[in-house]
Order: sequence, then structure tokens, then C-alpha cells
Amino acid sequence: MTQSLSWEKAQVAQKLRRGLSVRARFAMLGVIVMGALIVMLLSATLASGRFFISVNDILSRPELVGRTVRISGAVIGKTIQFDPETQTISFTVAHVTDKMDELREIGGLARALHLAVNDPNANRLPVIVRNQPIPDLLQDEAQAIMTGKLGTDGVFYADELQLKCPSKYESAVPAQTE
Repeated sequence: MTQSLSWEKAQVAQKLRRGLSVRARFAMLGVIVMGALIVMLLSATLASGRFFISVNDILSRPELVGRTVRISGAVIGKTIQFDPETQTISFTVAHVTDKMDELREIGGLARALHLAVNDPNANRLPVIVRNQPIPDLLQDEAQAIMTGKLGTDGVFYADELQLKCPSKYESAVPAQTE
């Protein structure tokens, strides 16, 4: 009796194998590969959905202390210091509005950076970047985009520093008519 049961199981398995044609197998493989690609694309998109948070955001959220985040702020030129021996850069950034509607109303990113640096009421955050030569674009009213951690001492320790200086490109933008 056990022989007939195992023989019947073998016949059922053989029928199932025959039932799936080569085309069906390739179709199933295609569906699996497409599903994996979609999952990878979605996870990459969600991970980079927001490029950075503002100075106000990091200062108002204590749960971000010690966590790696990406922030943006306007460089206050008079605070820039560089130690060539240790390759340490320190400066302060001011909060810049992160709302596109407000940027348009005040005249664009260059104007927003200027207003942020000159606003005595704007939140400010000291920044330290170690083991990096001083970049040419590190200047007053440049936009600094930094990846790093906010220390318990209130200083943002950046591992990565990117700078954008809108005034450098203003001559390439045609004048606006009123």
C-alpha cells in the first residue's frame, strides 16, 4: 500500500511539472524580477524623498540629537574659521525658509539666504567639519547642506559638507521684468 501511495505522489508531481510550461515558468520568473525592481525603486525613492531638514526643525526636535540627519542653512560669513593643522572648519548657519512659496515671494533662494543671514531673530546653529580642506564656496550667504549629527552640546558635527552659492550664478539668470 505504501508503494502505491508513493507511486501516486510521483504521478501527481509529474503532472504538476508538465502542467507548468516553459512559458509559464519564464512568466513567473519575470513577475518575480519586476516585483523586486519595483520594491528597490520604491525604497530608494522613499529614502531620498526629502533632501534635508531646516535649522528650525533640528533645533525643535530633541529626538534628533545624536542621529545622522541632513540639514541646510545659510552660512554666516563672519563666523567662518579654519584650522589648517587639524583641517577643521567651523562656522554658523542661520535658518532659511524651506517653503517654496515663501522663497518666490521674497525673490528666490539668493534673497532668502541674504535675509536669513541678516535676520537677528533667525535660529542659528554652530557647525564643525573635521578633516576637510576649506572649500572655495564657503562664504557669506552660501547655502550649506550638511550630513552629520547634532551633539548634546548644541553643535552640529558634519561628516559631509556641500555648498551652493546662488550669487555665483545670478549673472547667468536673465533679469526679471516687473
